[in-house]
Amino acid sequence: MTSDLPARMLRLLSLLQTRREWSGTELAERLGVTTRTIRRDIDRLRELGYPVESTTGHAGGYRLASGTAMPPLLLDDDEATATAVALRTAAGHLTGMEETALRALAKLEQVLPHRLRTQVAALHQATATIDWRQHVPRTDPAVLALLAAACRDHETVTFDYTTRGGAQAPRRVEPHHLIASGGLWYLLARDTGKDDWRIYRLDRVARLSPTRHHFVPRPVPGDDPAAYVADKIATAPVRYRATATVHASAETVRRRTWALAGRIRPLDEKSCTVDCSSDHLTGVAQTLAALDTDYTLDAGPDVTAYLRETAERTTRALID
Repeated sequence: MTSDLPARMLRLLSLLQTRREWSGTELAERLGVTTRTIRRDIDRLRELGYPVESTTGHAGGYRLASGTAMPPLLLDDDEATATAVALRTAAGHLTGMEETALRALAKLEQVLPHRLRTQVAALHQATATIDWRQHVPRTDPAVLALLAAACRDHETVTFDYTTRGGAQAPRRVEPHHLIASGGLWYLLARDTGKDDWRIYRLDRVARLSPTRHHFVPRPVPGDDPAAYVADKIATAPVRYRATATVHASAETVRRRTWALAGRIRPLDEKSCTVDCSSDHLTGVAQTLAALDTDYTLDAGPDVTAYLRETAERTTRALID
Protein backbone atom coordinates (compact mmCIF):
# COMPACT_ATOMS: atom_id res chain seq x y z
CA MET A 1 0.00 0.00 0.00
CA THR A 2 1.32 3.44 -0.94
CA SER A 3 0.44 5.36 2.25
CA ASP A 4 2.80 8.34 1.85
CA LEU A 5 0.72 11.02 0.11
CA PRO A 6 3.44 12.68 -2.01
CA ALA A 7 4.81 9.32 -3.13
CA ARG A 8 1.30 8.06 -3.91
CA MET A 9 0.50 11.21 -5.92
CA LEU A 10 3.67 10.82 -7.97
CA ARG A 11 2.92 7.15 -8.56
CA LEU A 12 -0.65 8.01 -9.61
CA LEU A 13 0.59 10.64 -12.06
CA SER A 14 3.12 8.19 -13.45
CA LEU A 15 0.40 5.58 -14.05
CA LEU A 16 -1.84 8.11 -15.81
CA GLN A 17 1.03 8.87 -18.19
CA THR A 18 1.58 5.24 -19.19
CA ARG A 19 -1.88 4.45 -20.57
CA ARG A 20 -4.63 6.33 -22.33
CA GLU A 21 -7.31 5.45 -19.75
CA TRP A 22 -7.52 3.80 -16.33
CA SER A 23 -10.55 2.73 -14.35
CA GLY A 24 -10.78 3.85 -10.74
CA THR A 25 -10.69 0.22 -9.62
CA GLU A 26 -7.47 -0.49 -11.54
CA LEU A 27 -5.76 2.56 -10.06
CA ALA A 28 -6.91 1.63 -6.56
CA GLU A 29 -5.53 -1.90 -6.96
CA ARG A 30 -2.19 -0.62 -8.26
CA LEU A 31 -1.78 1.81 -5.38
CA GLY A 32 -3.30 -0.38 -2.67
CA VAL A 33 -5.96 2.16 -1.67
CA THR A 34 -9.73 2.54 -2.00
CA THR A 35 -11.49 4.03 -5.00
CA ARG A 36 -12.61 6.85 -2.70
CA THR A 37 -8.96 7.70 -2.02
CA ILE A 38 -8.31 7.65 -5.77
CA ARG A 39 -11.10 10.17 -6.31
CA ARG A 40 -9.59 12.48 -3.68
CA ASP A 41 -6.11 12.14 -5.20
CA ILE A 42 -7.49 12.91 -8.66
CA ASP A 43 -9.05 16.08 -7.25
CA ARG A 44 -5.67 17.03 -5.77
CA LEU A 45 -3.98 16.57 -9.17
CA ARG A 46 -6.60 18.80 -10.76
CA GLU A 47 -5.97 21.47 -8.12
CA LEU A 48 -2.28 21.33 -9.04
CA GLY A 49 -3.18 22.01 -12.68
CA TYR A 50 -3.04 18.54 -14.18
CA PRO A 51 -5.85 18.07 -16.75
CA VAL A 52 -7.29 14.75 -15.53
CA GLU A 53 -10.58 13.93 -17.23
CA SER A 54 -13.28 11.57 -16.01
CA THR A 55 -14.53 9.09 -18.59
CA THR A 56 -17.89 7.45 -18.96
CA GLY A 57 -18.55 3.76 -19.33
CA HIS A 58 -19.43 0.68 -17.32
CA ALA A 59 -17.23 1.61 -14.36
CA GLY A 60 -15.98 5.05 -15.33
CA GLY A 61 -12.33 5.99 -15.35
CA TYR A 62 -9.69 8.65 -15.71
CA ARG A 63 -7.28 9.87 -18.34
CA LEU A 64 -4.66 12.59 -18.55
CA ALA A 65 -5.85 15.03 -21.21
CA SER A 66 -3.87 17.57 -23.18
CA GLY A 67 -3.52 20.83 -21.30
CA THR A 68 -2.19 24.29 -22.04
CA ALA A 69 1.25 22.97 -21.09
CA MET A 70 2.62 19.46 -20.92
CA PRO A 71 2.84 18.20 -17.32
CA PRO A 72 6.21 16.97 -16.06
CA LEU A 73 7.01 13.46 -17.22
CA LEU A 74 7.96 10.92 -14.58
CA LEU A 75 10.58 8.52 -15.90
CA ASP A 76 12.37 5.69 -14.14
CA ASP A 77 16.11 5.18 -14.69
CA ASP A 78 15.78 2.90 -17.71
CA GLU A 79 13.13 5.13 -19.33
CA ALA A 80 15.25 8.26 -18.86
CA THR A 81 18.32 6.58 -20.37
CA ALA A 82 16.34 5.20 -23.31
CA THR A 83 14.75 8.61 -23.96
CA ALA A 84 18.11 10.37 -23.97
CA VAL A 85 19.62 7.88 -26.41
CA ALA A 86 16.52 8.03 -28.65
CA LEU A 87 16.65 11.83 -28.77
CA ARG A 88 20.30 11.74 -29.78
CA THR A 89 19.49 9.23 -32.53
CA ALA A 90 16.46 11.20 -33.75
CA ALA A 91 18.60 14.31 -34.13
CA GLY A 92 20.36 12.67 -37.05
CA HIS A 93 17.59 10.72 -38.71
CA LEU A 94 14.44 12.85 -38.99
CA THR A 95 14.03 15.84 -41.27
CA GLY A 96 13.69 19.06 -39.28
CA MET A 97 14.11 17.22 -35.98
CA GLU A 98 17.80 17.92 -35.36
CA GLU A 99 17.55 21.19 -33.42
CA THR A 100 14.32 20.25 -31.64
CA ALA A 101 15.68 16.88 -30.50
CA LEU A 102 18.91 18.42 -29.24
CA ARG A 103 16.99 21.09 -27.28
CA ALA A 104 14.85 18.41 -25.65
CA LEU A 105 17.97 16.35 -24.93
CA ALA A 106 19.65 19.33 -23.25
CA LYS A 107 16.63 19.82 -20.99
CA LEU A 108 16.54 16.14 -20.08
CA GLU A 109 20.25 15.88 -19.33
CA GLN A 110 20.07 18.97 -17.14
CA VAL A 111 17.70 17.26 -14.69
CA LEU A 112 19.14 13.75 -14.86
CA PRO A 113 20.71 12.44 -11.65
CA HIS A 114 24.51 12.40 -11.81
CA ARG A 115 24.66 8.59 -12.09
CA LEU A 116 22.37 8.62 -15.15
CA ARG A 117 24.03 11.66 -16.72
CA THR A 118 27.35 9.84 -16.57
CA GLN A 119 25.82 6.69 -18.08
CA VAL A 120 24.15 8.60 -20.94
CA ALA A 121 27.34 10.55 -21.64
CA ALA A 122 29.28 7.29 -21.88
CA LEU A 123 26.75 5.88 -24.32
CA HIS A 124 26.98 8.98 -26.52
CA GLN A 125 30.77 9.00 -26.49
CA ALA A 126 31.01 5.31 -27.35
CA THR A 127 28.30 5.29 -30.03
CA ALA A 128 28.42 6.54 -33.60
CA THR A 129 25.93 6.22 -36.44
CA ILE A 130 26.95 5.38 -40.00
CA ASP A 131 24.52 6.58 -42.66
CA TRP A 132 24.93 3.89 -45.30
CA ARG A 133 21.95 5.06 -47.31
CA GLN A 134 22.31 8.77 -47.85
CA HIS A 135 19.92 8.67 -50.82
CA VAL A 136 17.08 7.44 -48.57
CA PRO A 137 14.55 10.25 -48.01
CA ARG A 138 14.07 11.34 -44.42
CA THR A 139 10.68 11.32 -42.75
CA ASP A 140 8.91 14.52 -41.70
CA PRO A 141 8.51 14.23 -37.90
CA ALA A 142 5.15 16.05 -38.03
CA VAL A 143 3.77 13.34 -40.34
CA LEU A 144 5.20 10.63 -38.10
CA ALA A 145 3.70 12.16 -34.95
CA LEU A 146 0.25 12.69 -36.46
CA LEU A 147 0.07 9.15 -37.82
CA ALA A 148 1.30 7.67 -34.55
CA ALA A 149 -1.55 9.44 -32.76
CA ALA A 150 -4.05 8.26 -35.38
CA CYS A 151 -2.87 4.65 -34.99
CA ARG A 152 -3.21 4.95 -31.22
CA ASP A 153 -6.65 6.58 -31.32
CA HIS A 154 -7.99 4.49 -34.24
CA GLU A 155 -8.77 7.64 -36.23
CA THR A 156 -9.23 7.67 -40.00
CA VAL A 157 -6.92 10.02 -41.92
CA THR A 158 -6.76 11.42 -45.44
CA PHE A 159 -3.68 12.36 -47.47
CA ASP A 160 -2.32 12.70 -50.99
CA TYR A 161 0.00 9.87 -51.95
CA THR A 162 2.64 9.82 -54.68
CA THR A 163 3.04 6.36 -56.16
CA ARG A 164 6.29 4.81 -57.34
CA GLY A 165 5.39 5.87 -60.89
CA GLY A 166 4.98 9.51 -59.85
CA ALA A 167 1.18 9.70 -59.96
CA GLN A 168 -0.56 11.41 -57.05
CA ALA A 169 -3.98 10.47 -55.73
CA PRO A 170 -6.04 11.12 -52.58
CA ARG A 171 -6.30 8.35 -49.97
CA ARG A 172 -8.59 7.76 -47.03
CA VAL A 173 -7.27 5.06 -44.70
CA GLU A 174 -7.59 3.46 -41.29
CA PRO A 175 -4.01 3.58 -39.92
CA HIS A 176 -2.89 0.56 -37.89
CA HIS A 177 0.91 0.43 -37.55
CA LEU A 178 4.08 2.37 -38.35
CA ILE A 179 7.05 0.25 -39.47
CA ALA A 180 10.67 1.40 -39.83
CA SER A 181 12.89 -0.47 -42.28
CA GLY A 182 16.13 0.36 -44.09
CA GLY A 183 15.99 4.05 -43.17
CA LEU A 184 12.40 4.42 -44.39
CA TRP A 185 9.09 4.61 -42.52
CA TYR A 186 6.00 2.77 -43.73
CA LEU A 187 2.34 3.00 -42.74
CA LEU A 188 0.29 -0.19 -42.67
CA ALA A 189 -3.32 0.85 -43.14
CA ARG A 190 -6.71 -0.28 -44.36
CA ASP A 191 -7.67 1.68 -47.47
CA THR A 192 -11.38 2.46 -47.11
CA GLY A 193 -11.88 3.03 -50.83
CA LYS A 194 -10.32 -0.29 -51.87
CA ASP A 195 -11.41 -2.12 -48.71
CA ASP A 196 -8.01 -3.76 -48.52
CA TRP A 197 -4.68 -3.51 -46.70
CA ARG A 198 -2.12 -1.12 -48.17
CA ILE A 199 1.44 -0.04 -47.32
CA TYR A 200 2.47 3.61 -47.76
CA ARG A 201 5.93 5.16 -47.62
CA LEU A 202 5.74 8.19 -45.36
CA ASP A 203 8.13 10.29 -47.46
CA ARG A 204 5.49 10.11 -50.24
CA VAL A 205 2.64 11.34 -48.02
CA ALA A 206 1.45 14.95 -48.35
CA ARG A 207 -1.45 17.04 -47.03
CA LEU A 208 -2.07 14.61 -44.17
CA SER A 209 -5.22 15.37 -42.21
CA PRO A 210 -7.16 13.59 -39.41
CA THR A 211 -10.90 13.20 -39.98
CA ARG A 212 -12.10 12.88 -36.36
CA HIS A 213 -13.87 9.72 -37.53
CA HIS A 214 -12.94 6.68 -35.43
CA PHE A 215 -12.93 3.06 -36.54
CA VAL A 216 -12.83 -0.39 -34.98
CA PRO A 217 -9.36 -1.85 -35.68
CA ARG A 218 -9.21 -5.11 -37.63
CA PRO A 219 -6.72 -7.95 -37.17
CA VAL A 220 -3.59 -7.52 -39.28
CA PRO A 221 -2.99 -10.34 -41.78
CA GLY A 222 -0.68 -12.86 -40.16
CA ASP A 223 -0.95 -11.08 -36.79
CA ASP A 224 2.56 -9.63 -37.22
CA PRO A 225 2.62 -6.13 -38.78
CA ALA A 226 6.40 -6.01 -39.24
CA ALA A 227 6.56 -9.44 -40.89
CA TYR A 228 3.62 -8.59 -43.15
CA VAL A 229 5.21 -5.33 -44.31
CA ALA A 230 8.62 -6.97 -44.78
CA ASP A 231 7.09 -9.68 -46.96
CA LYS A 232 5.20 -7.15 -49.10
CA ILE A 233 8.28 -4.95 -49.53
CA ALA A 234 10.35 -7.96 -50.55
CA THR A 235 7.85 -8.94 -53.25
CA ALA A 236 6.95 -5.44 -54.47
CA PRO A 237 7.83 -4.54 -58.09
CA VAL A 238 11.07 -2.60 -58.54
CA ARG A 239 12.75 -0.82 -61.42
CA TYR A 240 15.86 -2.99 -61.78
CA ARG A 241 15.64 -6.79 -61.59
CA ALA A 242 18.55 -8.95 -60.39
CA THR A 243 18.70 -12.38 -58.78
CA ALA A 244 21.96 -13.96 -57.63
CA THR A 245 22.58 -17.66 -57.05
CA VAL A 246 25.15 -17.55 -54.27
CA HIS A 247 27.68 -20.19 -53.21
CA ALA A 248 27.05 -19.58 -49.52
CA SER A 249 24.36 -20.56 -47.05
CA ALA A 250 21.28 -18.43 -46.56
CA GLU A 251 22.34 -17.72 -42.97
CA THR A 252 25.75 -16.47 -44.12
CA VAL A 253 24.13 -14.15 -46.66
CA ARG A 254 21.74 -12.77 -44.05
CA ARG A 255 24.69 -11.81 -41.86
CA ARG A 256 26.59 -10.15 -44.70
CA THR A 257 23.85 -8.18 -46.41
CA TRP A 258 20.92 -5.93 -45.61
CA ALA A 259 18.67 -8.11 -47.71
CA LEU A 260 15.25 -8.77 -46.21
CA ALA A 261 14.71 -12.33 -45.07
CA GLY A 262 11.98 -12.78 -47.70
CA ARG A 263 14.49 -12.04 -50.48
CA ILE A 264 16.81 -14.91 -49.51
CA ARG A 265 15.81 -18.45 -50.51
CA PRO A 266 17.97 -21.42 -49.44
CA LEU A 267 18.70 -24.03 -52.09
CA ASP A 268 20.67 -26.36 -49.84
CA GLU A 269 23.04 -26.05 -46.88
CA LYS A 270 25.74 -24.35 -48.98
CA SER A 271 23.85 -22.21 -51.51
CA CYS A 272 20.88 -19.88 -51.86
CA THR A 273 19.30 -17.32 -54.15
CA VAL A 274 19.17 -13.63 -53.30
CA ASP A 275 16.79 -11.16 -54.88
CA CYS A 276 18.99 -8.07 -55.26
CA SER A 277 16.40 -6.08 -57.22
CA SER A 278 16.14 -2.39 -56.44
CA ASP A 279 14.88 0.95 -57.68
CA HIS A 280 18.54 2.06 -57.75
CA LEU A 281 21.37 0.50 -59.75
CA THR A 282 23.79 1.38 -56.95
CA GLY A 283 21.59 -0.59 -54.56
CA VAL A 284 21.91 -3.71 -56.70
CA ALA A 285 25.70 -3.29 -56.89
CA GLN A 286 26.02 -2.75 -53.12
CA THR A 287 24.06 -5.90 -52.31
CA LEU A 288 26.16 -7.96 -54.74
CA ALA A 289 29.39 -6.57 -53.30
CA ALA A 290 28.25 -7.46 -49.77
CA LEU A 291 27.90 -11.14 -50.77
CA ASP A 292 31.70 -11.45 -50.66
CA THR A 293 31.67 -14.83 -52.43
CA ASP A 294 31.14 -16.38 -55.86
CA TYR A 295 27.71 -16.16 -57.47
CA THR A 296 25.94 -16.28 -60.83
CA LEU A 297 23.61 -13.48 -61.81
CA ASP A 298 20.30 -13.35 -63.65
CA ALA A 299 19.56 -9.68 -64.28
CA GLY A 300 17.97 -7.21 -66.65
CA PRO A 301 20.00 -5.46 -69.39
CA ASP A 302 20.22 -2.17 -67.48
CA VAL A 303 21.76 -3.97 -64.52
CA THR A 304 24.29 -5.95 -66.55
CA ALA A 305 25.33 -2.84 -68.50
CA TYR A 306 25.83 -0.88 -65.30
CA LEU A 307 27.84 -3.66 -63.65
CA ARG A 308 30.08 -4.07 -66.74
CA GLU A 309 30.72 -0.32 -66.85
CA THR A 310 31.53 -0.32 -63.14
CA ALA A 311 33.90 -3.29 -63.51
CA GLU A 312 35.69 -1.65 -66.46
CA ARG A 313 36.05 1.60 -64.53
CA THR A 314 37.50 -0.30 -61.57
CA THR A 315 39.93 -2.20 -63.83
CA ARG A 316 41.16 1.04 -65.42
CA ALA A 317 41.69 2.54 -61.99
CA LEU A 318 43.93 -0.41 -61.01
CA ILE A 319 46.24 -0.06 -64.03
CA ASP A 320 49.49 1.73 -63.21
